[in-house]
Amino acid sequence: MATMESLIGLVNRIQMACTVLGDHGGEGMSLWEALPTVAVVGGQSSGKSSVLESVVGRDFLPRGSGIVTRRPLVLQLHKIERGTEYAEFLHAPRKKFTNFAAVRKEIEDETERVTGRSKAISNRPIHLSIYSPNVVNLTLIDLPGLTKVAVEGQPDSIVEDIENMVRSYVEKPNCIILAISPANQDIATSDAIKLAREVDPTGERTFGVVTKLDLMDAGTNCLDVLEGRSYRLQHPWVGIVNRSQADINKNVDMMAARRKEQEYFETSPDYGHLAPKMGSVYLAKLLSKHLETVIRQKIPSIIALINKNIDEINAELDRIGRPIGTDGGAQLYTILEMCRAFDRVFKEHLDGGRPGGDRIYGVFDHQLPAALKKLPLDRHLSASNVRKVVSEADGYQPHLVAPEQGYRRLIDGSLGYFKGPAEATVDAVHFVLKELVRKSMAETAELKRFPSLQADIAAAANESLEKFRDESRKTVSRLVEMESSYLTVEFFRKIHESDNNPRESRDDKNPRESRDNKNPRESRDDKHSNRSAPNPVDRYDDYHFRKIGSNVSAYIGMVCDTLRNTIPKAVVYCQVREARRSLLNLFYAQIGRKEKEQLGKMLDEDPSLMEKRETLSKRLQLYKSARDEIDSVAWK
Repeated sequence: MATMESLIGLVNRIQMACTVLGDHGGEGMSLWEALPTVAVVGGQSSGKSSVLESVVGRDFLPRGSGIVTRRPLVLQLHKIERGTEYAEFLHAPRKKFTNFAAVRKEIEDETERVTGRSKAISNRPIHLSIYSPNVVNLTLIDLPGLTKVAVEGQPDSIVEDIENMVRSYVEKPNCIILAISPANQDIATSDAIKLAREVDPTGERTFGVVTKLDLMDAGTNCLDVLEGRSYRLQHPWVGIVNRSQADINKNVDMMAARRKEQEYFETSPDYGHLAPKMGSVYLAKLLSKHLETVIRQKIPSIIALINKNIDEINAELDRIGRPIGTDGGAQLYTILEMCRAFDRVFKEHLDGGRPGGDRIYGVFDHQLPAALKKLPLDRHLSASNVRKVVSEADGYQPHLVAPEQGYRRLIDGSLGYFKGPAEATVDAVHFVLKELVRKSMAETAELKRFPSLQADIAAAANESLEKFRDESRKTVSRLVEMESSYLTVEFFRKIHESDNNPRESRDDKNPRESRDNKNPRESRDDKHSNRSAPNPVDRYDDYHFRKIGSNVSAYIGMVCDTLRNTIPKAVVYCQVREARRSLLNLFYAQIGRKEKEQLGKMLDEDPSLMEKRETLSKRLQLYKSARDEIDSVAWK
């Protein structure tokens, strides 16, 4: 099994690493909170500072009247086998203090840097490590003394503020409470015991310390408290004899003060039988032994918490991306991986795994048919316009059987209207594809760390979409032009056969038949009248032109049905299929010609993301090292 010193020393190192990395919490319990610590609690002038200095064996804490401790002091004691003892502050790394008067001065200065020269308090802790052969491995937190009234220069809320600060430390389940009470005060009125009872009603985490035993009135003693009759705790009470003010003024050596304290108990008629379990040296060993026991009990839960944090950090690093190599091959590989990730998301949008691709179908199923219905074909094929077009097409010589040129001009004019909806369909699909590129870019988590690469891929993708749109425009225009270049003859032959069907002719009973059935004289009069008409097409009535318009309309309807099916096919073939198959081909060709330096610029990460990854990597290393060290030290 590991020694007590090695296990507690390991916890001290882990706590220090947590402090350096700022790993003090967030959601759930932090590793710092999971590791047991000892919080020193007491009212003002209860002797807290003297107890701490006795445990350390050095005179290093500020003294004075009123609230002297105005910021929590996290004091980590590291036992060394030999060498000169020294102190280090977290806020002044790599600076060793061998003069403990300078340590006191630095605590005062650092307090004022945050609180100013006022008597205000701050919950920002000061972290101090002391390395000495005269200490045991231990972490102590010196908290501001509990008070009952605010003095001049302090806010009215100071009493409540201090209690809330102290409570925030001692209410944590892994905090050991060192409750300091002066012997010349009734234990029932002790601020430290009162608070400890509230947060630890069973007394499992509380150690009671009675100070100033030598200052009690003659004929009185504190045996009822020390022997647990006045207020019982699960752990034994410990009595402390502080240095007198005269000793402090004379700068009496702390080692001498320890010996003097031990002599007091050994020679005391009241406490002689308790002497082996009294004094600051015993208190330090008692706390260290208990701390070691608690650490062993907590090891399974600490390991579980470490493993949970390792998994969470690994997941977060996977999400934001691992560090990339610096050589050109590694950079090119990273870029291609980013492209594949983006392309995968884009295809999921098109194929239906993600929303958006259905909007393309909406263009074909709703927008295109609606645009075709709105074409002004009725106006173009009205009897008056048909008369005008046919008349202009016949020129000076009217057609003999059917207005061939008139038909062709009417059809060409009608088909020309289809170019608008066809090109609008191309543009609508192009807009949807551009929007899917934008959404895919935002949803590709791997790309968020590379803003420059994001912009380059987006530019190349949009450039490809422009090329696909141009090709699609050409294709749908050709579809419309093909319908104009060669008409379906069979359609008009069927119409002609229908017009020449005798039965249909009888059923039609059109006005032309009525004129043909007139008497000969009327016919001769009509012929004479026609010969004198100024416009050749006047000899045809409205029915004739309506019939032409109806025939052309029927043919255009057939073409419309064809285009309604072929335009989506062309758009999908030229735009959607190409976007799915070769959206980034242009980008691949571009990066293949880039040098290492250019590739590096494309992988220029967001500085805040780089900083976050570095912090996560350090925390990951901390947790892994802590797990390995705890495993190796605790169970061997």
